[in-house]
Amino acid sequence: MRDRSEIGLAVVGCGTIGRIRAVLARAYPGVGWIGLCDVKPDIGERLAEDIQADFLTNDYRELLRRPEVTSTIVATDENFHFDPTMNAIEMGHSLFIEKPLATDARQSAQILSAVEEAGLDAVIGYTQRFRRRFLAVKERLATGQIGEVHTVVTRAFMNRMVPIATVRRTQDRTTLTPMVVSGTHSLDMSLWLMEGKTPVSVYAQSTDKVLSEWGTHDSTLGVFTMDDGSIFSMNISWALPEVWPGAVYGIEIGIVGSQGVIDIEDTHRDLVMATNVAQGAGYAPEGYEAPERHVDFLTSYPPGDLHGGQLWGPMREETNAWYQRLYTGQDTPHATAAEGHRNLLLTMAMDLSAKRSEPVSLPPDPSELMNELT
Repeated sequence: MRDRSEIGLAVVGCGTIGRIRAVLARAYPGVGWIGLCDVKPDIGERLAEDIQADFLTNDYRELLRRPEVTSTIVATDENFHFDPTMNAIEMGHSLFIEKPLATDARQSAQILSAVEEAGLDAVIGYTQRFRRRFLAVKERLATGQIGEVHTVVTRAFMNRMVPIATVRRTQDRTTLTPMVVSGTHSLDMSLWLMEGKTPVSVYAQSTDKVLSEWGTHDSTLGVFTMDDGSIFSMNISWALPEVWPGAVYGIEIGIVGSQGVIDIEDTHRDLVMATNVAQGAGYAPEGYEAPERHVDFLTSYPPGDLHGGQLWGPMREETNAWYQRLYTGQDTPHATAAEGHRNLLLTMAMDLSAKRSEPVSLPPDPSELMNELT
């Protein structure tokens, strides 16, 4: 355990996720100073007032050069992670970067190189790792309870309001695909559970009959071959209708080993509410009129659920575990910057394979990815 020094926290991006992590920071005893940055004054001012922030600006450079800052959360929109992340690295901060590490594979490689060269502790926001069920599975696999894993099948289903919310904020949509933005969660989970296996090739296909008007694909399905000959099927559709009861994510993962099997049903259909009272959308983009929903899969919002004005669930666990990591030096299950970069390359390799209609060897070259995908 390290000496416990107060955390000086910078939060760049005060939207939904930045707000959650900042509120939790204000309640964590090891955080002594909090500064905020958002380009939208009303969003930043509202959060600053709610948590009694010590500093607020619309210029991340002004925030990150404050002498009080020791650690930075980058919670901007997906396309805008690079600049504040590189600035925080330059300042020598510990980092929590929302996924993906970047939406440009070359920038992602640059971030990873800078993190490693500076010797900084940088983690990526993969909240699913902090759920009890996946931690339980990880322990069973690590202790060899089903023998040698040789086959993994993963399927993710999502309401189409998520991609609409994501892509409508920008015209730079070429890399905002189902795999890069959302499938990365289930890919990260599967590779974390298969720790020690390295993908060597992938073949994927995509379709875009529904979401093409928004500049993205509906679904991507692919098969990875690993270095030991095992296979991993990774499939996602984020084009389900707006009335789909899942707030955001539903996953199924089947893991077959030489001595057993683990079958994970994480679709949230075990807790269903049906009501005459119209329900709000689980993840409704601003200005988008979604149809009324009268059935909900409760607990299907990945960050967690509200009770008594507080968020309870995996994002609380993940965020507080990071503060504990900074404050005490305790080891945590967070994804590293290297894993975040790997995940981006693999999700983009699936998109490249789908575009070429042929297998792609792994790992792909970042420049090759960007030249072909954009």
